Amino acid sequence: MGALTAALIAIAGVALGWITIEIACKPCLEKGREAIDRNLNPDYDPDDHDEAIRAPLEPKSMQHSEHPSSTSTPVKAI
Repeated sequence: MGALTAALIAIAGVALGWITIEIACKPCLEKGREAIDRNLNPDYDPDDHDEAIRAPLEPKSMQHSEHPSSTSTPVKAI
């Protein structure tokens, strides 16, 4: 009877640990599972989705304005 009790306690501990990890790491696990699902999907085309990835690094307002490093005068070679 003692072995059965120990086994049930161990199984309950593993189950509670698993639930705790699932709840604590939910955002990270969801992103990982979505990435795995995309990679396993034969109809997925990365060129059709994820517009945010191809977004410019600088907003348009910063692209057209002059940067402080570009306003310095060029150095002439002798």
